[in-house]
Amino acid sequence: MTDQTNIVELATELTIAWLNNPSTRTSSEDVPAFLQSMHNALANLSSPEPSAPEASNEGAVPAVSVRKSLASRDHIISMIDGKPYKTLRRHIATHGLTPQEYRERYGLKADYPMVAPAYSESRSAMAKTIGLGRKPKAAADDAAE
Repeated sequence: MTDQTNIVELATELTIAWLNNPSTRTSSEDVPAFLQSMHNALANLSSPEPSAPEASNEGAVPAVSVRKSLASRDHIISMIDGKPYKTLRRHIATHGLTPQEYRERYGLKADYPMVAPAYSESRSAMAKTIGLGRKPKAAADDAAE
């Protein structure tokens, strides 16, 4: 019972601290839900048994099909939320995934692109126009001799 009391007290203190934060804008209806979520989080942290694994590969349901995700040259549609992105790297990183983990999670091939083809081509063209990847002209002349 002492552990339960401590959890309730700690959850209450955390909720009070959250409400005292000047940047917290909330209505009175949100407070009980926040208090309950704090209590649940603290109870899960204090429980001795290990928690269930968060997300397994079988549980991941893609928002769109692989074919639809690659249908456009201008963007790739995310399997996580179904929204279009020019590049998926930052988006999947916000969900705690690496490109390899993302591919494994949704059963994608190893060559599944992380960047839209049109975006990749435009970046490549821009890099070529500013001379990236080439030796400076003076160094190239010295190497030729």
